Amino acid sequence: MDLESKIKKVKDALKGRKVAVGFSCGADSTALLDIAGDSADEVAAFTVDTGFMPPGFIENASSIAGSLGVEHFIINRPLLENQEFVSNTPERCLVCKNIIYSSILSEARKRGFEAVLDGTTASDMFEDRPGTLVNHLLGIETPLLDAGITRSDVLEYLKKRNLEYSENTTCLATRIKDQEITPERINRVSYAETLVRGLYGEGIVRVRHEGDSAIIEVDEPERLLNAANLRHIENELRAVGFKRVLLDLTGYREGKKDIVLYRPCRDAESRIMFEVKLPYHIDIKETCEKLEERKPRCSEKMGVVMVEVGESNVTIFRNGKIVARRVVDREDAEEVLLEVLPHIIRAHEDMESQNHSQSEA
Repeated sequence: MDLESKIKKVKDALKGRKVAVGFSCGADSTALLDIAGDSADEVAAFTVDTGFMPPGFIENASSIAGSLGVEHFIINRPLLENQEFVSNTPERCLVCKNIIYSSILSEARKRGFEAVLDGTTASDMFEDRPGTLVNHLLGIETPLLDAGITRSDVLEYLKKRNLEYSENTTCLATRIKDQEITPERINRVSYAETLVRGLYGEGIVRVRHEGDSAIIEVDEPERLLNAANLRHIENELRAVGFKRVLLDLTGYREGKKDIVLYRPCRDAESRIMFEVKLPYHIDIKETCEKLEERKPRCSEKMGVVMVEVGESNVTIFRNGKIVARRVVDREDAEEVLLEVLPHIIRAHEDMESQNHSQSEA
């Protein structure tokens, strides 16, 4: 399906409705807000200020929402008051997103909005994002995902529409590893990223706070390989409490899993295969139930599901591996995989939801 058809699918789903968009001013939520503005009867952007976002986050969100002609509401929910969050357990992202979207749901309902939308895309299905479970638990709608829109689709849409968005929208708490989240550590990370960004310029900048070390990640590390810059960064970051300052030369990489091409037999184009590995195990029974209309062949004992998608065959393994066979090229493989991924992720969310309910009981 081409991008125009996918966008039409989103617009058709929102037409005539009154919707609230959870808005971070990043690429995905900006695209969703713009599409909603063109199709819904009424739309508003809701941004939650947790106290852990990068400098200028709220101002950027207000500016971008304003440029789209959309009313913007800001909700203050300081997460320092939540001990479950600041203790920085593996459930941190789940706790955070639950607070954010519960707050948006409450405010949106007070103002008469019938649904809350989130900018999750099909590309997010290749990543380990615990917070996406909240969409499932709270009934948050994901129209970009439902239409099969990928991250590259979003960027193409924004470029065609000449829309600005912010690349600096991720929670600073995600930079702190295996330590309690404190104002001091957040301020240290914020200062470090502001400092590095000032020297680095355009692009992605992350500073990880691991123990007493600052680990700098940028998309093009060679741009920082200047003796004067490195010495300045080291001196400044040691002055605010870091004992070691490290530059990750592998560069920043988003969590998306690459789709790998295989050709098992030389000169056998009909046997081209693509493989992707999801960052979690797959529930075979639940996945089979979700794919029932496609008449899958399932074996819980072997831990495998096989399903036909058009002329192609997809094999889903319990360990998270998915193989698409009889595909033409990478683009065709992505289209095929996106036919089954929403079913897999919903099966995974159902399983996680059950586990979550049992742990709370």
